Order: sequence, then structure tokens, then C-alpha cells
Amino acid sequence: MLFYGYVGLLMLAGGWGVVFGRVDQSLLLDLELDDLPRRTQANVMSQYRFLRALELGFGLWAFVYRDEIHRRRPHNRLFLFTMGSGVTGRLLSLRFDGSPSPAMYAFLAWELAGVPVIYADTRRTLASE
Repeated sequence: MLFYGYVGLLMLAGGWGVVFGRVDQSLLLDLELDDLPRRTQANVMSQYRFLRALELGFGLWAFVYRDEIHRRRPHNRLFLFTMGSGVTGRLLSLRFDGSPSPAMYAFLAWELAGVPVIYADTRRTLASE
């Protein structure tokens, strides 16, 4: 169940961020883009929409290949590596960038719990190959 919640959130947040990136920046990150120079706004939004599109793409990939992720080792390893890389990025940010908002801690907690839970769950299905 955690797998589907995570994948669903990837698709929802990714798609939302691509289409409504400026609103997302304000609501999620408390960033008012209008306070930045116009070129900086364009740079931030270009990168933000790009990263959100990757998030959407990873979520769609994981949904389409959900059976393979649960049964085939290469798909499973790629999924867990990508999820773990995101967790590592958040932990590095805590260390080097400081304390984020409560929402970011909630995402970190969910993802941090998700890696070992999904790993354990998929180990059972991989072992039955």
C-alpha cells in the first residue's frame, strides 16, 4: 500500500508542479517569485518544472512497471535506488541547508519509512522467482 501511495503522490505532485509551478512554489516552498528578478524567476521555474516533470515521469514509470518492480530485480533495484537517492538528497539538505518546513519533514519521514518497507515487501516477491 505504501508503494501505491508514494507512486500516486509522485504523479500528482509532479503533474501539479509542472502545470501550477508558480502556485506550488508559493504554497509548498513559501517562495514568492515576484520578489525575484525576472530572469531569476524564469530560471527557477524552468528548473522547477523540469524536476517536477521528472518526478511525474518516475511516478508513471513506477506505476506502469509496478509488477516488474515487485518481481524483477533490475526494476526493483532501480526503483529503490531512485527512492533512496531522494531520501539521501533530503538528508544532505538537512545537514548543509538547515531545517525545512514541517511539510518537508513529513515527506522525508514517509520516504524514509518507505524505502525499507518497500524493500522488505518486494524481497518476498523477488524471492519467489
